[in-house]
Amino acid sequence: MKEYNNDQFSSDEKSLKDYLILIRTNILPILLIALTGLIVSIIYATNAIDIYSSTTAIKIAKPSGSILSSPLMPEFNDWGSDRFIANEIEILKSYTLREKIAQRIINEVEAGNVNIDELSKVLDNQAFLTGSEKTLLNQTQITGVLALVGIEQKRGLDIVEISFESPSPEEAAWIPNIYTQAYSDLNLEFNREQVNNVKSFLEEQRTEKLDDLVQAENDLKNYQELGQIFSLDNQAQQLIDQLSEFESKKYENELEYNISTQRLEAYRKELNERNPSLSKYIEKFASEPRLKALQTEIVSLESRRDLALANTNLASEKDKLLSDYNARIASLRSKLDEQLEIYKSSVFATTPEELKDLSLKIFEEDVKNSTLEAALIQLKKIVADYEAELDQLPERTLDLARLERNRVVLEKLYLLVEEKYQEALINEQSTPGNVQVIDRAIVPANPSKPNRQMIILVGLVLGIGLGFAFAFVKEYFDNSIKTPDEIQNRNIPVLAWVPQIDGLSDDKEKYFEFIVSRKPDSIPSEAFRALRTRILFSKVDSDSINTILITSSAPREGKTVVSVNLAGSFAQANKKTVLLDCDLRKPRVHSVFKDPRLPGFTDYIFGQNTFEEILRETELENMYYISAGTIPPNPSEILASHHMTNFLAKLREEFDMIVLDSPPVIAVTDAEILSRVADATILVVSANSTEMEMMQKSVDLLKHEHGSFTGTVLNNFSYRSGYGSYYKYYYYYSKKDPRDKSTN
Repeated sequence: MKEYNNDQFSSDEKSLKDYLILIRTNILPILLIALTGLIVSIIYATNAIDIYSSTTAIKIAKPSGSILSSPLMPEFNDWGSDRFIANEIEILKSYTLREKIAQRIINEVEAGNVNIDELSKVLDNQAFLTGSEKTLLNQTQITGVLALVGIEQKRGLDIVEISFESPSPEEAAWIPNIYTQAYSDLNLEFNREQVNNVKSFLEEQRTEKLDDLVQAENDLKNYQELGQIFSLDNQAQQLIDQLSEFESKKYENELEYNISTQRLEAYRKELNERNPSLSKYIEKFASEPRLKALQTEIVSLESRRDLALANTNLASEKDKLLSDYNARIASLRSKLDEQLEIYKSSVFATTPEELKDLSLKIFEEDVKNSTLEAALIQLKKIVADYEAELDQLPERTLDLARLERNRVVLEKLYLLVEEKYQEALINEQSTPGNVQVIDRAIVPANPSKPNRQMIILVGLVLGIGLGFAFAFVKEYFDNSIKTPDEIQNRNIPVLAWVPQIDGLSDDKEKYFEFIVSRKPDSIPSEAFRALRTRILFSKVDSDSINTILITSSAPREGKTVVSVNLAGSFAQANKKTVLLDCDLRKPRVHSVFKDPRLPGFTDYIFGQNTFEEILRETELENMYYISAGTIPPNPSEILASHHMTNFLAKLREEFDMIVLDSPPVIAVTDAEILSRVADATILVVSANSTEMEMMQKSVDLLKHEHGSFTGTVLNNFSYRSGYGSYYKYYYYYSKKDPRDKSTN
């Protein structure tokens, strides 16, 4: 016998027609699942909360660098913009910024600038559910809520969109706006960091110099009143004027040097954190001997020029000296600028793209710092020389000169610091951020979510998809037999297929179980007549078939219905037929005819009743039946006994056809025993119920040396579900010619 396995019937071998049949047979559950999905989606869409969305757009400009760091064609060569915008987006998403915004939200609500009734997501929902007064979440919780803010760059542009979704339209607009404002303030604070540092330093110096000036003026006034000296001679006054002038320049230079040093340290710290090796590399360029030499020579000429001008009284001589020195200084500055450009190019070429601007700032500030340092050294020497000359004055004049010199110097220093401080204030206010608000978020008039039509459509599509999935999964795991072809594919003969009997499942009294008698023109009746014919012609000598055994693999597969109707079809063919209920465990034949089970053939075998007492007529002419009778404790032994053999011999003498209804062959051995005395053995297979392996095992048990196994009958076959060819067959053969009066 040819062996088959489940792999031969996998879905890979199914045709389009098979899939259409599968869908048609499962159309009811598919529709139910699809309808369920539709109803659920409608309920969800109806009850879904409206969600509003609002967006603010900001333009983030990349800070401009020096001329060397700017591309020749920026519109085609803006390599660092995307990276810069990506960095800014990370700042926008940072926990630190969200924490600041959370605190600002709390402050705004506490200040009464925002109506708490217009908020939703930043409120404590637990308090709302308990019916208590609306309260804000704490700072940490609001920071977590702000993680829901959408931040994304418009493709190919320097524009970033900040959006937020909320059940409250006012909150949906307020959160992006406050987020944008907080980021703009942070950006402005960062851009003004260096200016703020300088301003703070100058503010301290301004206060200090003002106090010193007031003290110097008081000291001078007190000395004049005590010593009765109120003026200096011309020589002393001229010396003091020159000394105060150079001392003022020294302090101004020292002030610039300190500011430059602060900037340079801040730049180096930032670069060192990002690239330590590059920081040392740039320092090497700034300290080149050639640059140092040019700087020192320029500072020396400027000092000599100032000294010469201070010691010359004639205007014509001053003009000539100034012109000569300035020409020499300009020549040296030109050479210095050429060297600086060379070194700048070297720094620019060897620096990573994202660090070029910072590197050039460090280089330029380092060069400036070196120049200021050299000038400071020269000015300190000049001041020291003037102080030595001042010490040569008479003692009484010297004290007054020193006090006057101190007052004049402090006055000039205070005015200088005040001027620098005011410049710093102006610079602070004039330093812009690189964030520009393009669009502010507005309160949306209509919700952005949910899209109710789309939800319903998705629910319907998902329901249909789940319905199809249910059908395919059910088919994949369903190992039951459904069509005659599946039986024949295992080389097992199929004698007939009996369709489902209409009304049988709803008939509590099982009236239509005996369908060939009670509805002889039905399709199932025609199927039983076809079964009768194929059994008779299953062997060459049809007269040799007298005893037919009907069994099944498991209970409730319809073997009793098949037995009753097969016997009836033989009776309709004018063959005297008897139906013997050999199911001595759960007999059912008597219930079909609404008769009691007793007496039956076991009572006859045990001598309790006569043959005439157990033989019962049916509503069909030529058809009789014998019930099981008393249920014995040993059914298998009785069926295998010589009494059973003798009883069957008696039946063969009395009847043309004997139909035996036996128990399932898998459960007990009764059917296997009877198959050895029957002329033909028929296995009933129930469509969509009998498993393939159970059927195969039953066939293997019934195929023995006696050779009575004839084939199978597919019962409860749903030919209307999609197997069109079978339906056409039954439809055609169930239509009788009105002139045909026979029942054959």
